Amino acid sequence: MTTHEVWTKYADDIKYFILSKVKDKDVTEDLLQDTFIKVHTKLHTLKDITKLKPWIFTIARNSIMDYFKSTNQTFELANFETETKIEEYKHTEKDCLRGILESLPKKYRDPLFLSDIKGLKQQEVAQQLNQSLPTTKSQIQRARKLIAKGFMDCCGFVLNEQGKLVGEIQDKDDCKVCN
Repeated sequence: MTTHEVWTKYADDIKYFILSKVKDKDVTEDLLQDTFIKVHTKLHTLKDITKLKPWIFTIARNSIMDYFKSTNQTFELANFETETKIEEYKHTEKDCLRGILESLPKKYRDPLFLSDIKGLKQQEVAQQLNQSLPTTKSQIQRARKLIAKGFMDCCGFVLNEQGKLVGEIQDKDDCKVCN
């Protein structure tokens, strides 16, 4: 992708993002140009083109922060972390995991949650759920296997020779769980 193509596709989004932070049209134009100069000079270093938009927003956010620092203006860092449009478009393993966990039967989801999320020992989980330890252990192992199967079914992950999941997250449109 060329800088011109990147500009055509993302300039408006970046411009509105910058304007929402600095509230000044002239400064926005300057920071937009600064962002795209950086994009132009570093575009060849981007290894994964699917991460292009988040990468550009990160450059813009850093340019805005540099501007605020150079002008000794205060700003709330929290606004930069929560309001970027990056998260709206980025599909992650967390999205798939959420869908996979929601589809787990309750009898597997509850022991897994208590053990792996809350950090309870399996004996404590068994006591809390009023069931035997072997049943609890079996349910936790089954839940873990179902999660792995969910990633294989959803996103095309595979198990390698060591039994570890390997692969890359698919686009949300191709994801069977998140769609």
